[in-house]
Amino acid sequence: MNAKTRQRVTAAGLLVTLGIVYGDIGTSPLYTMKTIVEDNGGLASVSRDLIFGAISLIFWTIMLLTTIKYVVIALKADNRGEGGIFALYTLVRKRKRWLIVPALIGGAALLADGTLTPAVTVTTAVEGLKGMHFGSIIPISAQSEVVIVTMVVLLALFSIQRFGSEWIGKSFGPAMFVWFSFLGVIGILNIAGNIEILQALNPYYAIHVLFSPDNKVGIFILGSVFLATTGAEALYSDLGHVGRFNIYNTWPFVFLTLTLNYLGQGAWIINNRTATIANLNPFFEIVPAPIRFPAIILATVAAIIASQALISGSFTLVAEAMRLKILPRFKVLYPTQHRGQLYMPSINWIIAAVTLSIVAFFQTSAHMEAAYGLAITVTMLMTTILLYQYLRMQNVKRVFAIGLVGFFGTLETLFFIASLVKFIHGGYVTVIIAGVILLVMFIWHHGKYLRESEDYSVEYASLYAYKDQLNKLAEDNNYDVYAQNLIFLVNVKNNTDIKKEIMYSILDKRPKRADIYWFVSVNVTDYPDTAEYSYEKFGEHVMLININLGFRRNQSINIYLRQIVNDLMKNKIVHKQPQKYTTIPNRQVGDFMFILIHEELSPESELKWFDKWVIQSRFWLERVSSSQKTWYGLDYSDVVDETVPLQLGFRKHIKLRPIEREDNISENEIK
Repeated sequence: MNAKTRQRVTAAGLLVTLGIVYGDIGTSPLYTMKTIVEDNGGLASVSRDLIFGAISLIFWTIMLLTTIKYVVIALKADNRGEGGIFALYTLVRKRKRWLIVPALIGGAALLADGTLTPAVTVTTAVEGLKGMHFGSIIPISAQSEVVIVTMVVLLALFSIQRFGSEWIGKSFGPAMFVWFSFLGVIGILNIAGNIEILQALNPYYAIHVLFSPDNKVGIFILGSVFLATTGAEALYSDLGHVGRFNIYNTWPFVFLTLTLNYLGQGAWIINNRTATIANLNPFFEIVPAPIRFPAIILATVAAIIASQALISGSFTLVAEAMRLKILPRFKVLYPTQHRGQLYMPSINWIIAAVTLSIVAFFQTSAHMEAAYGLAITVTMLMTTILLYQYLRMQNVKRVFAIGLVGFFGTLETLFFIASLVKFIHGGYVTVIIAGVILLVMFIWHHGKYLRESEDYSVEYASLYAYKDQLNKLAEDNNYDVYAQNLIFLVNVKNNTDIKKEIMYSILDKRPKRADIYWFVSVNVTDYPDTAEYSYEKFGEHVMLININLGFRRNQSINIYLRQIVNDLMKNKIVHKQPQKYTTIPNRQVGDFMFILIHEELSPESELKWFDKWVIQSRFWLERVSSSQKTWYGLDYSDVVDETVPLQLGFRKHIKLRPIEREDNISENEIK
């Protein structure tokens, strides 16, 4: 969906928005009230005031965090139409260098949350089938069977990712429209049974319940209430898929149906506090018995859609982090014609392994819910920090910006404190996952910083200084032609300076004669859809190409370079290379050979042990993640790999003193 399409509001666009953006927050009614009731001792232990307070807390949490902070404020902080914590970071990163810290922490926590959400939503939906009779048969009677069915559903979902899941995507919108409509209608039916539940919209009950003796967990009730708004960050992250105005026009409908459903659950709980129900889930209890089975199927479909959206969102998040050089390179595929539908095989199966392990470890949705939400509170806090910098960048008055961000920061800090109790109930799992992701991000980012700041061995050479040698070598018949087009991927400084090791590769190892030497620099811009190039010519046989790509563009250099070469030949910037032997009639472009230069840490490096560990860990990550060849789309190209030592830190070399003849004689006499 391009920028102009995202700005238009159509019925189709609204349906797509319902399917893509609201999967996480839309499935929260499956477990939020269930968790609150369980935390307070079960159905028989809850009071009217507790339920009023819980519903009020849910309503005002969604109103303040999701509606005000994200829909009203954060959606305006878009990077050329793209949203999410990394897009926000790209907007503000030039203001303060330390802003990389909240970006890394928030991104790691959001990715960790993406592994738990599919597990908890699908498990909760499948548990609705537990104990249901189909005639004399009970297909799912034990929790172990719930776990098996959940794992099969999730495994199937991860397995189809390589096809792009386009056929699922087409049903997202209509299915979620039915889901939200169902939430609202079922809520209204139960509100009619206890109309006084509408009083819960009064914020008095939200404040009162925090200090009420009826609330057995005190402020920690906020940890369960927060489950109702965990999808707010995902809403912001999906901005680029649907556009701000589609979210503006669908959120009122979504908010209304969610509110009605929570009110309906509250009304049912108040009316049925004396009931004895095994495996209680208020969401399924408010559904009339004749349609409960279809409701469970619909809930399962909604859970799958929510999981699919989070998996796809994780791919997008990782891809953006890679292009911002926050994460290593992983292979990226585009299974369909839609650029937004990317697939990352290694990331897909890492998430699958972690998600399935979570299901196997926790076993029940109750245990997962006890651990759920801690990571996302951290992400929201980090987004708030970045949002303050954005507001100041937009010339919002300091007092107003501090007041606004201070309010949301305080609110999110309360939710974070309340969620800390989840650490001992399984929250440590998401903390460990987030910690591992954060460690990888730190190694990759800090390793790059160390390499650039401590590299004493790298010398840069101007192409102007070597253009004469290169042009002469290209025409020197004393050397065989190494390749007609010899390509080096380079980092350019001062417009024309490249690493001297590249010149060493061409001139000193064994002169590599080529018809044209191409020095290609790939620059990732802060804009998502950039696709442009510029060139500079250094004689007949030397070209410097600068390719500018948006952070969401894949970097298939082989394809881009062939287009550039054809453009330059067409415009007579470079000469044609007619081929005598070829399967392509009238072929005017010769062969391409790419030289990829890899670095290994030199034994001569003088670094602190920690910095050395970071650098070596970064090299290891380079080896286990996608290679340069794969990342730049060169798997089927002619590629030569060369290795050079990387010397970091300054080591003072001992200068040897030649032994004088007299000294040598004296030593021999002593012996």
